[in-house]
Order: sequence, then structure tokens, then C-alpha cells
Amino acid sequence: MAVNVVNQLGDLNPQVFRELKGRLKPRNVIITVAISLVSQLLLLMSFASQLPVAKGFKPVYNRYCTGSRENYSSPVCVSDGFGGFEIDWQLWWQDLFIWLSLIGIFALLVVGTYMLLSDISKEESRGTLNFLRLSPQSSLSILGGKLLGVPILLYITVGLALPLHLWSSIAGNTPMGKMLCFYLVLTTSCLCFYSMAMLFGLVGRKLSSFQPWLGSGAVLMFLIIMTNVLHHPYHSYYATDWLMLFHPGILLPYLIDANSLDPTDIYDKGEYLAGLLWFNLPVTAYAWSLTGLTILNYGLWSYWAWQGLKRCFHNPTANLFSKQQSYLLTACFELMIVGFTLYHDVDSPKDSWENLQILLLFNLILFLGLIAALSPHRQVLQDWTRYRHQQRNSRNQSLMKDLLWGEKSPALVAIAMNLAIASVVLLTWILFWPSSEYKMPALWALLLHLSFILICATITQLMLMMQAQKRSVWAATTIGGLIILPPIMLGFLSIYPETNPALWLLSAFSWASVEHTVGITVGFTLMAQSLAIALLNIQLTRKLQKAGESATKALI
Repeated sequence: MAVNVVNQLGDLNPQVFRELKGRLKPRNVIITVAISLVSQLLLLMSFASQLPVAKGFKPVYNRYCTGSRENYSSPVCVSDGFGGFEIDWQLWWQDLFIWLSLIGIFALLVVGTYMLLSDISKEESRGTLNFLRLSPQSSLSILGGKLLGVPILLYITVGLALPLHLWSSIAGNTPMGKMLCFYLVLTTSCLCFYSMAMLFGLVGRKLSSFQPWLGSGAVLMFLIIMTNVLHHPYHSYYATDWLMLFHPGILLPYLIDANSLDPTDIYDKGEYLAGLLWFNLPVTAYAWSLTGLTILNYGLWSYWAWQGLKRCFHNPTANLFSKQQSYLLTACFELMIVGFTLYHDVDSPKDSWENLQILLLFNLILFLGLIAALSPHRQVLQDWTRYRHQQRNSRNQSLMKDLLWGEKSPALVAIAMNLAIASVVLLTWILFWPSSEYKMPALWALLLHLSFILICATITQLMLMMQAQKRSVWAATTIGGLIILPPIMLGFLSIYPETNPALWLLSAFSWASVEHTVGITVGFTLMAQSLAIALLNIQLTRKLQKAGESATKALI
């Protein structure tokens, strides 16, 4: 019976069968079961040790007692008449439920990310990943099999803790409907994080064995920061609320607030989460609406991750996204993140300006990724410039259309189109600000931001035209230095945006000094950046023309 099930699974998805066969060995399964059961036992013993113990005739104060607080943070313990104390078991089980949930979130996302990245890195180093690329299976079948099969021991570990998790939620009086919402969010979060991990594994294959540590470490730091934000959720930067949707624990305040207990000692949903708006819709007013938005966010970025996976799995040298896909990706990103910033506090008009700065920082990260994903290398550009006129549709297809939609053409026009899409969304948002005090600095900041990104895109394309072998490393180092070094140098020289704003206008963080300078200074800065963009593009055009010359013409 079991053999037939395994055979049917192998016929359905051979990659899942391959992964399960290599990992579900008796020794591995026994160790996994032991780790899960021992960890649960240690957690229960830890919580049992927190219960109150009599200390002679002195009053005992403990979180799980039922008496009055008497100016103490914990209530006083009341005797039950049998030598012990009356215990609030509902609160005890609720605390256990929260810790199990957090441990499960960290284990699934951090350990699962490490396992997938480590597996892809090993497959790449052994050369078996190329063998999988040559197999008749689709990329969806192969990568989906890895997603299901590689973390199978982790799934078993978490699955064995599921009965205790469900029992603690029932004993803590958490409604099963909200528990179902939490499990749906956790499942979609695993899909999103694992998809992004596999995409990072294919794109960053040159990092070799360092790749799993880098990816899982980044996920760990993100979860720690977001968990702290959830615990202290009061701030005015609405633009960062989008990041909270990537933490499955965003639903935990709703689960512990579903009963009659006061959950403020664990998570405080408070006015912040209850009043969080997306396109002015109170999505966090109810657990089901927040669940829908969170699943929408995870589903959106899982979709884009799989678009990149399908493009670069069978052809590692292909661009991560097509130019058409990049336009839609930029629109999705801008609409998703701007939706959290539509609320404006009339009494605090600077909040809108500060949220714009956060948005520009997010956009800088987005466009650095787009520049890396869309910019072709020297050989591709050389073939494009040389043989474009020989293509069948070259007479009917203008150069501008080729630059906008072509796979092998330079990425500058596509980056400019993405900047235009982002600018339309941001500019519309800025114009609807209720206060006009910060509108002009916001417009200057947006223009300086766009020109700086165009400079970065042009420099990247120029460096990818070099004949050096490690063109990508040189380009990444140059752009990284252009972004990071100027603020560091200005800081060491005690040149701050508030006192000497002119020099900061030339950096990647020009928005930090725009409100402290005058319009004529910004105008001269924009003229200087425009001149730099023009000169860089002239140089790029000359290199493309030279690369397009035939070998015979170069010899003559």
C-alpha cells in the first residue's frame, strides 16, 4: 500500500519523489521526531517553572495568579485551600500558544529558507542542477517539488507540534475561525518566503556556500525587527506598515484579543493596528480583512517570484524579468505601498513628508533591483547592435519600441519608463496632500531621486559593457560606493543636511536636505545631474556603435 502511494507520487512529480527519497531515511526521521518532542517538553517545563511557589508567610506575586495587583505589576496569589494557589490557566495556555506560534514562525521561515538555499547551492556546485534543467520536466514541477520536498523534515517537526498548538489555543479560548486565518497566513508566508529564497538561490549562485547563511540571516533579522515593531506598534511612518504584512505574527494580537483576558502584557493591538488603513479602508478592524490583505500581499510577491523563477531556471543568463513584466511589477509595488500612506494627519503635515522619504528609500531599493534584473551584458548588447537590422521585423519596429519592449536592448529607456510609472503614482499622492507646506520640497525630492537613479542605471550599463570578466561585481561595487560612501564621508566631515544641504543634494539621500535649501540650489543640482546623464549616455551610445561594428570593418 505504502509502495503504491510512493510510486503514484513519483509519477505525479518525480522531483518530490527524489527529494523525499533522499531525506526520509529512518535515522533522519527518528532524530526529527526526537527534536520536536523534546523541544515541546522543554517548553512545557519552562512554563511550568513560571507558576507560583509558596514562600513561607510572605505574599507571592505572579502573572498567573488571580488576586488584586496591589500596586505591583503582577497580581497577588490567592490560596486555593489545598496548599497551592488559584491559577489563571486560561492566561497560562494563552502565553504558551503565543510562544509556540512565534517559534513556529521563526522555524518555518528561517530554517526553511536556509534548507532551500543550501540545497540549491549544493546542486549548483555538484552540477546536478544543470541536469535538472535538461530534464523534460517544467520549471514549475521541478521547483515546486523542491519547495515541497526539501523542507520535509522541518514540516514533520512543526506538524508534531500542531496538536499542542491547537490544544493551547482551545484552552486559551481562541476562536477556531481566527486560528484558521492564522494557519492560512502562515502557509502563504511560507510559499512567499520559499519562492523568494529559491529565486535568490538561482540569481546569487556565485555566492556559493555563503548564500544560505546570508539569506536565512536576512530573514532572521527581518523577523526580529518586525516582532519588536508588533510588540511596540506606535509610530507615524505609515509607509513601513507594508513591511508588517510580511510577518505572519501580525494576526497574533487578534487571536489573543479574541477572549476576555487583557493581552497587553504580550501584544497590544491598541489604536495603531485597529486604525491602520489601506486606501482608507479599515482593513485591520477585523481579523478576516487583515487576513485577506496579508494573503493578497503574499500571493502578489509569490507570483512575481515565480515569474522570475520560470525565466531564469532553464536559462540562467536571461534577464530576471522582461521589460513588460517590470512595468507591471513597478505599478503593483507603488500601489501596494502607497495605499498605506493616503491617511494624512491635518495637525501634523510633516508626517506626509516623512512618509515620502520612506517611500523614496523603498523605491531606491526597488530600482536598484530592476537595474540589475533588466541590464544586459556586453555580449548580448554586441549581438543586438550588430544584428538588429537583420531581424525580420526590424523595418516595421522602431528603435524606441525595441528599447521599450526588446529583450536584448539596453535597459535605460525601460528604467525611465518604470520611473515614469512610479512618478505618476507618487506625484498624484503628493498633489492630494491637505497641506501645501511640504509640497514643493516633495516635488524637488522626487526629481532629484529620479535623476540619481538614471545616473546609476547609465553607469551600470556602461560598466556591463566592459571587457572584464567580473563586470557584475565591478558594477555592483561602483553603484554601492556611489550610494554609501558620500553620506559616510559627509558625516565624518561633520557636514550635515541641516547645516550644509548643498552637498547632500548630490547624494542618494537628497531628500534629507531638500527642505533646508532653496529652489535655485536644487535647480542647479538638477542641471548638473542632467548634464551628467547626457554625457554618460553619449559615451554609452559611442560604445554601442563601436561594439556594433563588424570584425572585418574593425580590421580595415
